[in-house]
Amino acid sequence: MVLVVVFGVALLVAVLLSGLAARTVLSTSLLFLIGGALVSDGFLGLIHITRDSEMVSVTADLALFAVLFTDGMHVALPKLRANWKSPARALGLGMPLAFVFMALVTHYLAGLDWTTSFLVGAVLAPTDPVFASAIVGRSEVPAKLRQLLNVESGINDGLALPVVLVLIAAAGPTAGSAAASPTKIALELALGLAIGIALPLFVNGLVRFRLLGAEPKLQPLLPLATGIILYATCHLTHANPYLAAFSAGAVLAHVSPEAKQSFEPLGEALAELAKFAALLVFGALLTPQLFGALSWGGYVAVVLAIVLIRPASLLISLLGTRFSRQEKLVAAWFGPKGFASVVYGLLVLQSGIPQAEKAFTLIAVCIAFSIIAHSSTDVPIARAFHVDDLAGIPATHEGPALQPSQSLSKENHAGAPS
Repeated sequence: MVLVVVFGVALLVAVLLSGLAARTVLSTSLLFLIGGALVSDGFLGLIHITRDSEMVSVTADLALFAVLFTDGMHVALPKLRANWKSPARALGLGMPLAFVFMALVTHYLAGLDWTTSFLVGAVLAPTDPVFASAIVGRSEVPAKLRQLLNVESGINDGLALPVVLVLIAAAGPTAGSAAASPTKIALELALGLAIGIALPLFVNGLVRFRLLGAEPKLQPLLPLATGIILYATCHLTHANPYLAAFSAGAVLAHVSPEAKQSFEPLGEALAELAKFAALLVFGALLTPQLFGALSWGGYVAVVLAIVLIRPASLLISLLGTRFSRQEKLVAAWFGPKGFASVVYGLLVLQSGIPQAEKAFTLIAVCIAFSIIAHSSTDVPIARAFHVDDLAGIPATHEGPALQPSQSLSKENHAGAPS
């Protein structure tokens, strides 16, 4: 119960500081990350969470699923069909370039073998818009820029997973059962996509029966029930839950806009809670011993991953597009490492491959640095797009109460409607 108390206190502090955080470089995500580190064995010792704790993998998995499900709901399919070239460039060129550049840097600076270096590159390739929500969640920011960041981050998780699994199998003997074959991985991805499309269509068909339908106060629970069934079904059938979550959210919002509208406040709150829980648990792994175990070359690789590799890769992929220079620079900078990298990093650690510990240490430090860098720079950059009222709270706001429509934090989910 100590962990529950810690989470409750951290959540209370985050809510009370959310108005200030939305107008400054203060980040509620960073508060949870630091809070988890402070109460862990590395500092106060109030909670005891290790890298192989089931709680770590479960909370990260749930957070990623919830984020992708709500992300998918904010993808406008008609607009995506009309403006698919830029996200396709980011995914088809920018992501592979970042993957290869990171592998080269990891091998030569951190001393990992080639296979494990490419594995680290694959783990750190996905991006997460949660930590750049002041950019992608505001109507003042050009729609094409918001769509690029949101679609890229929603799809690259699923694209990176098969590469991660194949490289784990190639990296050496694993601690568990035999590694999945490429064919099996492809089937899991295809099954995830199929379930993610079929389930919301089936639920929407049920709603249209004359005798069926939810009363207004229960309507928000319909997408929630769909998400719960989807999550459980994917794990029971070994379908890819992340691709399923994103596709299900997109399909559900497309076929039933009223369901999206009714679910939005609840969905955003649940995604925030899942995110905060995962950050708290992940923060508990960030002990002084972990940071001390990374070599100086590893730290150089981490810095290069954030300030050079992602920006250069995306800028190359956007050459010749109609984005302005400012938009290109913003898109290039906001490639934060998030929950997908946490989940995939844990897969590497639990695989038992020869250099799993060294790889996970580099991955964890990179994610921590990325959260700090990106969640504390979204507000200053948002102001360049004339986003002034970032929290929906006037600067002279007095009193702790928040309106129901206001976000719990400035990291209110990246796909917030615009």
